[in-house]
Amino acid sequence: MKIWFNKVNESRRSVVELDAEELHIGRDASNDVVLRSPLVSRRHAVVRRANGDGQLELENVGVNSCVVGETEVLGGERVTFEPSVKVRIWPYTLSFDTDQVTAIGRAELEAHLRSIVADLELRIHQKLLERLDLYDMETARGDNTDNILLLENNIEDVCRELNVFGGENDALIEEITGLSLRDHAINQLIMETGDEEIFDLAVLTTNEFDVPATLVPERETELHSLLQFSREKLKLEGLPDISSKIHCVEGNFNDVFHHLRPHLHQELRKYIVLRTLKKDLKDIVFGFGPLQDLLRAPTISEVMVVRSDQIYVERDGVIEKSGRRFISEKVTESIIERIVAQVGRRIDKSQPLVDARLPDGSRVNAIIPPLAVFGPCLTIRKFPIQRLKMDDLIDFKSITKAAATFIRACVIDHRSILISGGTGSGKTTMLNVLSSFIPYKERVVTIEDTCELRLHQEHVVSLESKPANVEGVGAYLIRDLVRNALRMRPDRIVVGECRGGEALDMVQAMNTGHAGSMTTVHANSAEEVIERLELLMLMGAELPISSIHRQIASAIDIIVHIDRLPTGKRVVSQVSEVTGVHPHTTDVMITDIFNRRDGLALRPTGYMPSFADSLVEKNLLEIEFLYGK
Repeated sequence: MKIWFNKVNESRRSVVELDAEELHIGRDASNDVVLRSPLVSRRHAVVRRANGDGQLELENVGVNSCVVGETEVLGGERVTFEPSVKVRIWPYTLSFDTDQVTAIGRAELEAHLRSIVADLELRIHQKLLERLDLYDMETARGDNTDNILLLENNIEDVCRELNVFGGENDALIEEITGLSLRDHAINQLIMETGDEEIFDLAVLTTNEFDVPATLVPERETELHSLLQFSREKLKLEGLPDISSKIHCVEGNFNDVFHHLRPHLHQELRKYIVLRTLKKDLKDIVFGFGPLQDLLRAPTISEVMVVRSDQIYVERDGVIEKSGRRFISEKVTESIIERIVAQVGRRIDKSQPLVDARLPDGSRVNAIIPPLAVFGPCLTIRKFPIQRLKMDDLIDFKSITKAAATFIRACVIDHRSILISGGTGSGKTTMLNVLSSFIPYKERVVTIEDTCELRLHQEHVVSLESKPANVEGVGAYLIRDLVRNALRMRPDRIVVGECRGGEALDMVQAMNTGHAGSMTTVHANSAEEVIERLELLMLMGAELPISSIHRQIASAIDIIVHIDRLPTGKRVVSQVSEVTGVHPHTTDVMITDIFNRRDGLALRPTGYMPSFADSLVEKNLLEIEFLYGK
């Protein structure tokens, strides 16, 4: 029996081969499989052959539970399972095979290959540090392409020195070639978006220099032909947009790679892998390292660096490991410093926490030791490449046409709207969509911590808060900007998010001639928005709760609540009217106009909004739309 095991955050696996009918797993060295972690019991589990049909039995003899497939096994319990089923004893994953090595899944194989490439790049990088002054190269990268040529030539020399392309590595090089081709196909799609009516995804890749002297025309022609052949096999031209094309390449490229293998002769494989190594090392020296491709991939909405070897991404609302890694902690720190330096900020031990915005509008939060215990952490919420419209949300089934028609009428009719939801639920996206309904003749002032709103109107004044400088002075908070906006003669004020005392100023603005203003608030439901607003307004001034309730009821007309489902999909779950204050309890009363009941789609409740007559009279709404699907 062979037992393959690895830590959940590592791609390399260890193997133990035993002929015994029973094996012991635990932390102590006396066990057959030793898992060195304080979270593993001294003797944690015993695995036996269950019967003659090849099944295994696991008995949990430890304190902590373990998971077999999807079944949690507590102490003292037993479970029978197939050898192909994975066993998780935190923080390890184990696979069993009585005959041969367990087949590695596609994701595991990719992570394993990227780990090998990262180790190789680390060795090459260390050799380059001995040969070249990489800091000077980074400083002069835009002025002297000779430095790029020098770097690429040295990379080739180091690869020869390390015998990277020796005969013993042929099989590995072929697999890395497949991964490189897939990455190159995705990058090619991204670089083709410059002429489209979306944000130029290549804006963060201006550091990439292709030196003609190092490109071999014959090999480039072969590479182009292979990529064109793969695109035809994947039928990319029939897909509607760049995101769907990239999704197709990410998910299906391996299915067509076997068609490409016969054309990958040794020289071409060497050229493709060497080209990839040069690109990755140029990204490390001049750009954002392994983040470079992740930042410009339109299918990724968030990038999260936990440690140098743990980079997670959010794709389609689901968090998953990217398979990429930094080559060292030192490189991680230097790239974080490079990111924040590009926007005029700094990060060091005296200022170990930074909020910043990339040139494309993406939000960046970086935190380093001593605040980050296990090393530098980076979170980047990417700026969406396309301006979503309400029709897109309807197509995504995030909202129904009836609810969308009603909300549109509310915006045009100057009804003040508050959007609520949890982190990453899509509040800012919805705010962007609703702002597109504001008439073009109106003057709009937007106020944000980091500028994310992209309004379609021309007469828009965008304000952004400013943190304190090194001396601790010069800060301008959202609340300061809201107060200033009142003196700028706005028809509407749009605040990206209320998270403090500015909620009081925002509510007062809605009550003093700025009807139709909009903002967002973190909350778990439309009902909890009121409690959240109470707390935020009390942060601005000590007022009686009854007074706060009267102001809220007078200022806010509609609450749109968004939920993020376990699948990652964002949906509007409530559209509610603030109907007033209860005469006895003084609580703010909220009535749902649309809601999701019993997990079903958004449906009308049958309640007629108090201002429905006004919308109908102005031809903004027809009653049948309100109760349509």
